[in-house]
Amino acid sequence: MPIKTISKFEVKYLQILDENGNCDEKLRPKLKPNELKRIYEGMILSRIYDDRALKLQRQGRLGTFASLRGQEAIHIGAALAAKDHDWIVPSFRCEGIYIMKGHPIEKIYQVYGGDERGYVTAPNCNIVPFEITVGTQMLHACGIGLGAKIKKKNIGVLTLFGDGATSEGDFHEAMNFAGVFKLPVVFICQNNQWAISVPVEKQTASETLAQKAIAYGFEGIKIDGNDVFSVYVAIKNALDKARKGKGPTMIECFTYRMGDHTTADDASKYRTKKDVEEWIKKDPIERLAKYMLKKKIVELDYFAKIEKKTEAAVDEAVNKYESIKEEDPIDIFKFTYDEMTDNLKEQLSELELRKRLKRG
Repeated sequence: MPIKTISKFEVKYLQILDENGNCDEKLRPKLKPNELKRIYEGMILSRIYDDRALKLQRQGRLGTFASLRGQEAIHIGAALAAKDHDWIVPSFRCEGIYIMKGHPIEKIYQVYGGDERGYVTAPNCNIVPFEITVGTQMLHACGIGLGAKIKKKNIGVLTLFGDGATSEGDFHEAMNFAGVFKLPVVFICQNNQWAISVPVEKQTASETLAQKAIAYGFEGIKIDGNDVFSVYVAIKNALDKARKGKGPTMIECFTYRMGDHTTADDASKYRTKKDVEEWIKKDPIERLAKYMLKKKIVELDYFAKIEKKTEAAVDEAVNKYESIKEEDPIDIFKFTYDEMTDNLKEQLSELELRKRLKRG
């Protein structure tokens, strides 16, 4: 019998707004001027939050921090595309989503300061704590998606991860499970081209990461991750499809990690300054600013005003963060154990005694 082709596939690439502020108006989402300003201001707030966090860490006022600089378009576009009843299951380096959804910046600083009470969101803010362990959050997203499907709830679930996570078993398990059960999950890969010091070409021999979705029976698309319009359109379409019961989608957002992996890293050891400079030209904030000026949505002085206003807002957030009362260690005993052993009761009594003596 002759050999025959039984399957073919293609991976589409989407770019609407380029680095020079040129836009394909036929593809541009129908967003009003005020909505465009909100997007720009969300990205600026994320950028200034990030810059301040790096300074706070260097001063010993925060713990180890992972910069999101350069990836703001993904976070703001995703947050805008998701409806209030959708769920978002992020990894680290995704704080822009929290910011856009109204989670107080001081609470994010609180988390990086070692106080996990900062993870607690408002009741109507469906974002789970960001995951530090690489890849595990994708399985959590599948659990939420399966629960929604069983309960016939019309929601979509976003989960975000980096290119390095596609080498983890959790990624493949989650993709396979979502494909088999047609879960309403949108997999957003922030391909910033570096998994700590490992370049993406050492992660995979695939031409794209998006095509990995095809092996699991659903669509994968690659987009310009520095183009907030493409991010918004791709995620909105994928969520609309998910809510209609048409299964998952994987979106590869092609971007670049502008800073070190974390404040414990030195990226100059494994990549060149020239590479970074090339990507600075593709900055997601700058390209939206160019577009807004071209379309006369704002005047030039708008940008300085917003930056000054945002700096003040972040100053206030830092003051609030550093004014938060420390956790009471007695809470460990209150909320961890249903029934305490005699040894634990003794420890609790000693702690309570120390507390009384300290008060005088």
